[in-house]
Amino acid sequence: MLTLNNLGKPAGRKNKKRLGKGQGSGWGTQAGRGHKGKKARAGGNVPASFEGGQMPIHRRLPKRGFKNIFRVPYRSFNLSVLQHLEDTDFDIAKLEAMGLIPSKGQKSKAPVKVLAGTTEEFTKAVHIKANAFSKNAIALIEKNGGKAEVV
Repeated sequence: MLTLNNLGKPAGRKNKKRLGKGQGSGWGTQAGRGHKGKKARAGGNVPASFEGGQMPIHRRLPKRGFKNIFRVPYRSFNLSVLQHLEDTDFDIAKLEAMGLIPSKGQKSKAPVKVLAGTTEEFTKAVHIKANAFSKNAIALIEKNGGKAEVV
């Protein structure tokens, strides 16, 4: 019968290696730490980034540029592209089908932005549904009697 005073350790369990507990243990004297040096001392650990006194990589490489993590990459197109088309109603799916904006690859999930471009010759009344419009594009569409709808 098992009682608290005759409990033993479970079968298959090994004792923890007890370092620095005398010569008879096989792990006395230096206790597996080698001879002297920083790593032989208590608290003597070296950071993972330490390169043995060599100039560290984060100081060797030049600092270049800046990447804005909040930047929104748009799929954009100019209104002048629509000037010569017969349709007057456009949405994102239709623009993709016509090949005016990328529908595959890295930018396929990016929102669509309509730009006025450099031409002020846009005279067509169009109804466009997109994720964003430039101020000039909205003014140009509404000036010609069209509608810019943000989806």
